[in-house]
Amino acid sequence: MSDFRDSTDSELIDGLKNNNGTLIRLLYKKFFGIILKFVVTNNGTEQDAKDVYQNSILVLYNNCKKPEFQLNCQLQTYIFSVAKRLWLKQIGKDKRLTRLTEESTTYDLVDVSGDIQTSEEREQEIEIMEEKLQQLGEPCRTLLTDFYYTRLTMDQIAEKFGYTNSDNAKTQKYKCLQRLRKSFAKGKE
Repeated sequence: MSDFRDSTDSELIDGLKNNNGTLIRLLYKKFFGIILKFVVTNNGTEQDAKDVYQNSILVLYNNCKKPEFQLNCQLQTYIFSVAKRLWLKQIGKDKRLTRLTEESTTYDLVDVSGDIQTSEEREQEIEIMEEKLQQLGEPCRTLLTDFYYTRLTMDQIAEKFGYTNSDNAKTQKYKCLQRLRKSFAKGKE
């Protein structure tokens, strides 16, 4: 690995697990811009963004030290999701949703209470979906994970599972997805 900027997500995770200072510094630089933009756009400061980003990396670090941890999305997506959740919680704690008056000047702040509730509901749905996916059983669990998380092609899935062609793999994926949807709908009730 000659150029650390080209490090893959798994290399960055391994660097974090193994306390590789160079890769950890790269991790801090690589995704900070999107967090900064999100926080500043949502009534935060650069310092707020640094704090949120630091806490997001700590969450990632603590989670990746767990033996059962699997990154099921892009690292940027994972970090952004954690940072967004942390920032929305912070906004709620700071009560930045109300109108503030400072030196007789009124500042209208964006009301993100609906976003917070939506985000929390989405988090609950994701937890239910992950639980139902684990309960789904084989080969459906692995097939759906390979397609949606690992992003294998239908041809690769057909070969892996021994289906005669990608159309058969698509049919099986559809059936598995239908089972997961039914299970998810029952889990939300």
